[in-house]
Amino acid sequence: MENYETLVAFVINVVFVTTLGWYLITNLQWYDYRLSRVVLKHHKPHWHIIYFIIPFIAYYTTGKYFTIFFIFAYLPAIIIWHKRLDKKLVLTWRVKRFLILLISLTLFQDILCTLKEACAVYGVFMPLALAYMGSYIIEKFLFKVYMKEAKKKLSSMQDLEIVAITGSYGKTSIKNFVAQILGSKFRLYATPRSVNTLGGIVADVNNNLNEDVEIYVCEAGARERGDIYDITTFLEPQTVVVGRVGEAHIEYFKSLENIIATKLEIMHSPRLKQAFIHTSVTNEPHEKVTFFGDEIKNVVATLDGIDFEMELDGEVLKLHTDILGAFQSMNIAVAVRVAKSYGMSSQEIVKAVAKLQPVEHRLQLIKAGGKIILDDGYNGNIDGMLEAVRLCSLHDGDKVIVTPGLVESSDELNLKLIEAINEVFDTVIVTGSLNADLFDKNLKVKNKIMLADKSSLTEVLANQTKAGDIILFANDAPNFI
Repeated sequence: MENYETLVAFVINVVFVTTLGWYLITNLQWYDYRLSRVVLKHHKPHWHIIYFIIPFIAYYTTGKYFTIFFIFAYLPAIIIWHKRLDKKLVLTWRVKRFLILLISLTLFQDILCTLKEACAVYGVFMPLALAYMGSYIIEKFLFKVYMKEAKKKLSSMQDLEIVAITGSYGKTSIKNFVAQILGSKFRLYATPRSVNTLGGIVADVNNNLNEDVEIYVCEAGARERGDIYDITTFLEPQTVVVGRVGEAHIEYFKSLENIIATKLEIMHSPRLKQAFIHTSVTNEPHEKVTFFGDEIKNVVATLDGIDFEMELDGEVLKLHTDILGAFQSMNIAVAVRVAKSYGMSSQEIVKAVAKLQPVEHRLQLIKAGGKIILDDGYNGNIDGMLEAVRLCSLHDGDKVIVTPGLVESSDELNLKLIEAINEVFDTVIVTGSLNADLFDKNLKVKNKIMLADKSSLTEVLANQTKAGDIILFANDAPNFI
């Protein structure tokens, strides 16, 4: 009987520690593997209490009854929590290394305790702490090796031109427009999706950058001071772009001045030849800087695309694109400037702009079942969302918006968004709890639906929409936010 109880305690401990580790590494992956952000900046800190702290305390206080609690309460709860996530844990090699290390340490601890009969209760905190610290050290070492390999690869490509793009808003769109326009003439490669951290860029260089590429277009993102500087000193781009700057991620930077200073770290590239900077960032003259944002005229933006004019080197270019959103004219304009600096003719540029394809989930127009869908799920800034609202106002049928509101922003800007929504939409579906109270109190539309998460969204849309409606998906924050 005693051996049986020991075996049960052994197994429960291993599974419990692994489950806590799964929860921990999932949250670390969401927050760029920074424990400080998981602890201090988590958008749903009550999850830590429910899925980590309470079970941890219960393990040491409930004695033999913990097995019942674990099997019939905690394990089902964590499984349900995992299934409801719309951004589940991705089993990268980093995650696998952490889990293997955690399980190995737990087994070593438990076997040692069993053989020595030295533990009244198998430990939980020690294997978790050692696995985290061990994983941190391993990843730091491996990253230095990977970064050295990537730097060596870039150095060997002596003729490679690198264009680095940052900003608070629109940097992914600018990157894609630059890539599409320049890609019509040069062998070009751009960082995929929203890869914009130093770690992601290092991996991209090692794994995806072919040595015959002439131009590498790279997006640079930041969550704290020094992030852009690290990317810049690694890439050493010859051409840099700083798009519009605003209060995105203000909770991390604390002030707009800190955001601007961080974005301008991109100017520290030792090989810098030219920089294109939006007028919202700075007006300080610099011999290598060209300012943009004021050269665009006669913008006509509808659900059929954008027509606009821009002045470039004493010439007026008349441009048309099927891309949606008046604000995209500015992003296209700086892409045009970059293309011109690389020797493309005005005629080549006009043709390339006309062929631009929308960036996925950024005012992407889709027609399905007689409904018009505007997928703006990856747009989380106030100007972009207001433009999406304006475009929907041009539609004659009923108008539906699905949104969690603005994330990592202020109540003031969310109220501005709500005011615009009240003027345009017939049905509003608010997803998530982050801004739920604010929207619930201030929305004044015919049909208001509040959803705790997106698990029932498909069913709700099927019941609430019909052919002829336009449906805007405005920002698509994962449900851990």
